[in-house]
Amino acid sequence: MTTQCSTTTPPVPARFLLLGDSHAGCVGRAARQAGLPFVGGPVGSGRDFLGPFLDVDDGDGDLVFRDAETLRLVREFLDVLGVTGFAGLGVPLVCTFGLSAHTVATRQNWDIHRDRHGTVPEGFLRSKLFAALVRAGVRGALAFYEHTAALGLRVLAPLPPQRVPGMSDPAVFFAAQDVIGAELAARGVEIVDLRARVTDGSGRQRPAFCQADDTIHGNLAFGRLVVAELLDRGL
Repeated sequence: MTTQCSTTTPPVPARFLLLGDSHAGCVGRAARQAGLPFVGGPVGSGRDFLGPFLDVDDGDGDLVFRDAETLRLVREFLDVLGVTGFAGLGVPLVCTFGLSAHTVATRQNWDIHRDRHGTVPEGFLRSKLFAALVRAGVRGALAFYEHTAALGLRVLAPLPPQRVPGMSDPAVFFAAQDVIGAELAARGVEIVDLRARVTDGSGRQRPAFCQADDTIHGNLAFGRLVVAELLDRGL
């Protein structure tokens, strides 16, 4: 699911650039409600930012999105910020690319690894093979964060709502999310982890922080917690 993208042109200098999939939507809504000046919003669906989705310009070394509409939106955001590319970005980047663990955890993708009880074994979920498969599944996002690190950008990545739709395997979801988070952290990304504040004993998102009309998104209350954490980190 992709929510409509929106650009905020702040009356005062923007505090951050927001890019991501639909999980970025509640963050943007909460920031607008709080009067926090920012630029950006969702620019595609979660699966758009797992496999390869960008190139590096041979001329200036900047990042170029392959999808024409995403490229248009990102350039529009950068124009609002008064820069021509990511290399000139002077504000932190808040980004959700690659964090759609529910897509990585699609049940049928892992059927070959199930035991006779239909379960993906815990030992496999902790294995180097599993980690390698997850990294391959989000290689496009990892390449993006490698480039932002090379550019010296400050990047913060809010973990998505801890919601596992029926199409996804819960054990794979949580294990894959840990792998992805570790990979992002290794690339200098600051992980915004609110799990201790929004989940129940099973590790699932509590209803108070869930969007009521779907199975994967967080609501405005969740977005407010993310924004509060961003402010606590100096944005």
